[in-house]
Amino acid sequence: MATHDYEDGRAGYDDPAVPRPQPPQAQDLGYDPNFVPDSVKSFVVHLYRHIREKNVYEIHQMYETSFQTLSDRLFKDTPWPSVDAVAHFVDNDHVFCLLYREMWFRHLYARLTPTLKQRIDSWDNYCSLFQVVLHGVVNMQLPNQWLWDMVDEFVYQFQSFCQYRAKMKNKTDLEISLLRQYDQAWNVYGVLNFLEALVEKSTIIQILEREKEGLEQFTATDGYDYNGGSNVLKVLGYFSMVGLLRVHCLLGDYHTGLKCLLPIDISQQGVYTSVIGSHITTIYHYGFANLMLRRYVEAIREFNKILLYIYKTKQYHQKSPQYEQILKKNEQMYALLAICLSLCPQTKLVEETVNSQLREKYGDKMIRMQRYDDEAFAIYDELFSYACPKFITPSAPSFEEPLVNYNQDAYRLQLKLFLYEVKQQQLLSGVRTFLKVYSTIALAKLASYMEVDEATLRTILLTYKHKTHAVDRDGKIVSNADVDFFIDDDTIHVIESKPAKRYGDYFLRQIVKLEGVINDLDSVKLD
Repeated sequence: MATHDYEDGRAGYDDPAVPRPQPPQAQDLGYDPNFVPDSVKSFVVHLYRHIREKNVYEIHQMYETSFQTLSDRLFKDTPWPSVDAVAHFVDNDHVFCLLYREMWFRHLYARLTPTLKQRIDSWDNYCSLFQVVLHGVVNMQLPNQWLWDMVDEFVYQFQSFCQYRAKMKNKTDLEISLLRQYDQAWNVYGVLNFLEALVEKSTIIQILEREKEGLEQFTATDGYDYNGGSNVLKVLGYFSMVGLLRVHCLLGDYHTGLKCLLPIDISQQGVYTSVIGSHITTIYHYGFANLMLRRYVEAIREFNKILLYIYKTKQYHQKSPQYEQILKKNEQMYALLAICLSLCPQTKLVEETVNSQLREKYGDKMIRMQRYDDEAFAIYDELFSYACPKFITPSAPSFEEPLVNYNQDAYRLQLKLFLYEVKQQQLLSGVRTFLKVYSTIALAKLASYMEVDEATLRTILLTYKHKTHAVDRDGKIVSNADVDFFIDDDTIHVIESKPAKRYGDYFLRQIVKLEGVINDLDSVKLD
């Protein structure tokens, strides 16, 4: 539902060369938090009734469509009425008021610039809401879209707060005093604890295990409970595993992030694919984490699948509030796929449709990236900076003078580590070129071609072996190499994998073209 940018590109790292229009603050617009238009009163009353009746279809319609329509019509650049103004329309129901405030803050973040106090209040509201879900009795069924948005927004607001807090240079005395006073707000341990508690209390890992044995139904019902129970804790726990992957990626801890996602089998359809935002977020962060761990084949495979899926289905989401975000993530994942294929040229893993889109977007750049000169490194830098998550430094700032901005530190560190890996690949590009030409070649001969001695060549070949292998999610060593080799009696024997030829995609594209030609001919009127 939220339409704000979740991971900005380079401009998102506060590039001073990119002027940004500042949205107005609510208090500048004559906003009266206690004024409730009739349409809002009707919306709140009906939503409350549908939630009490567990009418998931109507809740989803009101949440996805009515809330968006009213926001566009009445609250384009102001917040919704305050929770106190609407509470008496819904019997002062505590849980409903928490849900209303969750939507209220999400709208505020999407349309305006939240103040520090509002950021802290939003944290308090999430704490209260999750405490009720974890320790209270929640007898509701909510749409998966809303439950996903809760987890997604919770992580987004944490990321946004870390970025905000890290820009210390222009903070006022009041802001610094509030940051000192509310030092537990959006604390990284608090965020991780809530997500982990939702996973644990929901017993979602055990539910998914039992489902594999045919003892439980979760995926088949999209997480909904058709026996009069509640889906809220179970589905929040499920989406929290994706939330944990995202948080750990923002922190640069890719191993832990992927470990958190292990209970979800992403080779299959699942509840994570029932919401387009969840599907894209899961695969984007899963692919990025694998890229950073040198598991290029796994990253290529998953990027290929999701990009093909978006290509086939994006027209169905044109009216969705997430449409712009879908397109942005689509572009970022093409950039990450270009990086993966430049470091690990396994084009046979990519469908023809995705490959033609990729060539259109990055064909020239990918050719230049193979040269490993300064221009190539600049392109790697550019694509990584555009497509990477918006990394965060979770630690509290130093309040000692002089105050400094440190919001780019985490990003610079990840970029440095990535480019260091790319530089190491430069050494291997020469070896790969020669191995592609020969089926067997003597060590001495290859050493003379590469203008190094035999001992150095053996070191380079060992490095090639090391850099083209990675440890997969099951702890097994897997090869990323399109060209492999073994040495026997001072002779290198090359093993090249032969890609299976695929004709299906080509024929499908020609059929579509032919249908287009036939339709054009049918529309021609002959005299």
